[in-house]
Amino acid sequence: MKFSPISALSPLDGRYCAKLAKLRPIMSEMGYMQRRVQVEVAWFMALSDCGFAEFKPLSPGARTYLLGLAKNFSEADAEAIKEIEKTTNHDVKAVEYWIKSKFEARPELLAAQEFVHFACTSEDINNTSHALQLKAGRDLVLLPALDAVIAKLREMAHAFADVAMLSRTHGQTASPTTVGKEIANVVVRLDAARERIAAIQLLAKMNGAVGNFNAHLSAWPDFDWEAFSRKVIETPTPLGLGLTFQPYSIQIEPHDYMAELFDAVARTNTILIDWSRDVWGYVSLGYFKQRLRDGEVGSSTMPHKVNPIDFENAEGNLGLANALLRHLSEKLPISRWQRDLTDSTVLRNIGVALGYAVLAYQSLGTGLGKLEINEVAIAADLDASWEVMAEPIQTVMRRFGLPKPYEQLKDFTRGEPMTRELMRGFIAKLELPESEKQRLLAMTPGSYTGKAAELAKRV
Repeated sequence: MKFSPISALSPLDGRYCAKLAKLRPIMSEMGYMQRRVQVEVAWFMALSDCGFAEFKPLSPGARTYLLGLAKNFSEADAEAIKEIEKTTNHDVKAVEYWIKSKFEARPELLAAQEFVHFACTSEDINNTSHALQLKAGRDLVLLPALDAVIAKLREMAHAFADVAMLSRTHGQTASPTTVGKEIANVVVRLDAARERIAAIQLLAKMNGAVGNFNAHLSAWPDFDWEAFSRKVIETPTPLGLGLTFQPYSIQIEPHDYMAELFDAVARTNTILIDWSRDVWGYVSLGYFKQRLRDGEVGSSTMPHKVNPIDFENAEGNLGLANALLRHLSEKLPISRWQRDLTDSTVLRNIGVALGYAVLAYQSLGTGLGKLEINEVAIAADLDASWEVMAEPIQTVMRRFGLPKPYEQLKDFTRGEPMTRELMRGFIAKLELPESEKQRLLAMTPGSYTGKAAELAKRV
């Protein structure tokens, strides 16, 4: 069977292929290969500047050519590496041989070809490449997608800051809030979660087979290989890698930063699952309507339906992302002795985990864009819930020392349908200062929202 999106095993490369076009060049195997080339080239060029008699500084033309190998890396290049791998049965060695094959018409590079992958173990190339993938995936795709959701929610929080809404605690009517304030709660949580994702340092090591620079020192025992490795890793791209140096490792970088990153993304996703379920409920209550699209079908048998599918899709994909992210964060920091290979196959699924998260963020953005507030339904719900006024009434009664205010309101309201007239009648009989009585009489469920509007506008 010829591969195509409709024959893909994963929906990320099938049904949702177009939606992940920005992530695929970064997190795919081709993206991984490209960054391996980038790392090998950066290490090779830096070695030429170490002052070794055996490896003279490269000419400007050679440097430009080498940087172009990574910058202009193509699908044909990736296929060529895969062809070499059929013989080597080793993916990193295939990258090394491919780079050397590009030196054949360049005597300057050909003479220095054994300094490609010099003193490196495969993991020196792999861990740096994964870090580069994560940096690009986070900064260029995941965070922008999340930022778009946050921006839309902030816009809604401000727009609906003054729209009073009935709260529900334990599924029961509770003190009113505003639509904007409830959305602002989500914005504040997401802002903090987003900053945690962005602040995580992406670590990398280039210290040999077991982390001690053994091979490096066997060649040049007096050279400061640790300082050199740090320089290659922390120098900004394209001459370096623009990552954070990890000085201590076994054969593999410990992956603790990855666990921290994946946990941070998963916590963010959990906030969005919470919001997806809440907005689904508000649609169910009629607080929001969904803008119709010509030709769209909500149900194959019930013509009236407009389903909240974007929020349902988001919830499902966020769950898939978190299942993978949590396995990654739990598994990757564990390696038997100085190295086992269980991390290798797991790491190839980083793009899948982030892909489901990005897909969910896009679904949320689409869903939020369809929402239209239904102020009539929201106001009707408030007007049918005068029992929530028991809280301010008993609180004012407490202030002025009236006897058993909570108990009086409990006996009056619990299990009884409350109306404006009943509540006003109760207030009229209270022995309160006239100004306070009039203030309570003027209060409605729609006006009893505290600082909700102010808080919503603040985010």
